[in-house]
Amino acid sequence: MAVDPKHASVNGRKRSPRPQKSHREVADELRARIRSGELQPGQRMPTQARLADEFGVERGAVRQALRILQSEHLLINVSKGSPATVAPDLGRALTGPGAPPQPTMVALAPRAAAAFAAPHVEIDALCLTAVSLTLALGEPLRQIHAGQLKPAKVDVRVLLPSRRIDLAFPTPVDATAAGRLRRRWLAQRNAQGQVLQHNLLALRATHGIDVQVTFRALPFTPPVKLYLLNGVEALFAYYMVTRREEEIDHEFLELYDAEGTQSMLFAFEQGAGLRDTTFVEQSHLWFNSLWETISSDLELTS
Repeated sequence: MAVDPKHASVNGRKRSPRPQKSHREVADELRARIRSGELQPGQRMPTQARLADEFGVERGAVRQALRILQSEHLLINVSKGSPATVAPDLGRALTGPGAPPQPTMVALAPRAAAAFAAPHVEIDALCLTAVSLTLALGEPLRQIHAGQLKPAKVDVRVLLPSRRIDLAFPTPVDATAAGRLRRRWLAQRNAQGQVLQHNLLALRATHGIDVQVTFRALPFTPPVKLYLLNGVEALFAYYMVTRREEEIDHEFLELYDAEGTQSMLFAFEQGAGLRDTTFVEQSHLWFNSLWETISSDLELTS
């Protein structure tokens, strides 16, 4: 009688059937273990045979997964002959431009802190409210106050939607409630901008840093967010619009909105290849074209 290969014994043991994982799923699980610290820098990985047995896949799938992590600079010494090793320096691999996309609140702060290590810091941002940027700059500001960073000059330019437009989002499903939602968004935009401006300008008095912070208004709702750091990095994310319910002025409203702090941030670095270099250059040209043409003065007042 023929034996179903799925149920054939391995070394005398019967293998129970289980769903076959893809090499990307294996890579995702191993990446999570590295990020969590379960696998430490410099630690040898289990053998490919052990990983294949654990995940119930062929060794070829394991090798593909390991190569993905090697391309992300999370593993070194990936070969057929010996177990791979977790990269000794994970800092840049987990947070640098070559890292896998992560939510804005995870990825932006370490990149901003790295940008503030330069003598002249230049940050351009296009976003909906500047919430993510304000929170992310808390880390480099902390390091400045702790004496760990000492830039001489900081220039920040921010493009935000104008208060004069009808926002595409956030917007209520029922248009009759648009006024209340608009007032709340405007208050949030202004408050975040004021906090960002105050925190940066305070560096003049506390550390003698030459700081310039400028805001301009866009005549449209940006469907994406963009952060340009020191002319060499571009961090890009889509605003994912969803329909949800929220309490506003003691009433639950159905609205279309986007949670920008959770938007997946894609990083591009000048010099990392033609594609990345071109993206960074074109992003700067696009930002400057908006800044110099259709944007207008923005006052952070109601």
